[in-house]
Amino acid sequence: MNYTLNQLRIYQKVVQTNSITKAAEELHLTQPAVSIQLKNFQEQFEVPLIEIINRRIFVTDFGKEIASAAEKILSEVHAINYMMQAHKGLLTGKLKFSIVSTAKYVAPFFIVDFIKQHQSVELLLDVKNKAQVMNSLERNAVDFSLVSVLPTNLNIEKMGLMQNKLFVVGNTDEPFTKKKYDKRIFENMPLIYREQGSGTRHVMENFILENNLPVTKKMELTTNEAVKQAVIAGLGYSIMPLIGIKNELLNRQLQIIPVEGFPIISTWYLIWLKDKKLTPLASAYLKYIEKEKDNIIKNKFNWFEEY
Repeated sequence: MNYTLNQLRIYQKVVQTNSITKAAEELHLTQPAVSIQLKNFQEQFEVPLIEIINRRIFVTDFGKEIASAAEKILSEVHAINYMMQAHKGLLTGKLKFSIVSTAKYVAPFFIVDFIKQHQSVELLLDVKNKAQVMNSLERNAVDFSLVSVLPTNLNIEKMGLMQNKLFVVGNTDEPFTKKKYDKRIFENMPLIYREQGSGTRHVMENFILENNLPVTKKMELTTNEAVKQAVIAGLGYSIMPLIGIKNELLNRQLQIIPVEGFPIISTWYLIWLKDKKLTPLASAYLKYIEKEKDNIIKNKFNWFEEY
């Protein structure tokens, strides 16, 4: 056999994504290049690794064993690279995060200076909904996750980063002049929801249920940005995290509607699997966050306390 590390990486990514197209996108390669390398890799085995049926990829049992072996080999290669860099006194490796979609307004500020300090560190920041983030964490595919709703079915360690505030928001077509509105306002306020599996959706539905609110569901959209644009257009109202609507509030595209019981306040948590053996890089990042998180909040999120 004469397979290459590049072929192992490509094969592992195809197995992970169940798609040649998605694998090519994530590896920043063309689809033909991935297909050629996958074919060359397969030709070194007498037993099929994958089967393509009705344009869908199915990994064979043997293929799963090879994928597992490939993951171990690539992990050892990363370890060798790390040891070489560590010997030179450099912190290096890949720091992997999976974060919920609204955390994209938070996470970069808690990462950027650490990455600038350690130029040899590679960052993987995967943005998904809450259910997908929990899946990545459970599979031990990432070092850390950033969420505002803690999982109940996983043994985790956690570190609180900062507050998360959710408000009732609408566009600015209609004035809301009262200092505070009764919750009965929801009787005439069609709400736009995030999709099932979203952390924002989870918090929103729990609040509605606990308070027995008379809400009308207007529509369901799959991203925070889509919800935001629908509200701006006047298609309805929503309950949204403050962290994601700063510019729209300043530009007067959106307004916060003062309703009793709001804001809903939770916490952004950095979480990782309990008993996980953290890499030296991941451990260094935790120490950095413990030391710097208050300064980051003060310098980057001082506007947050105004609401």
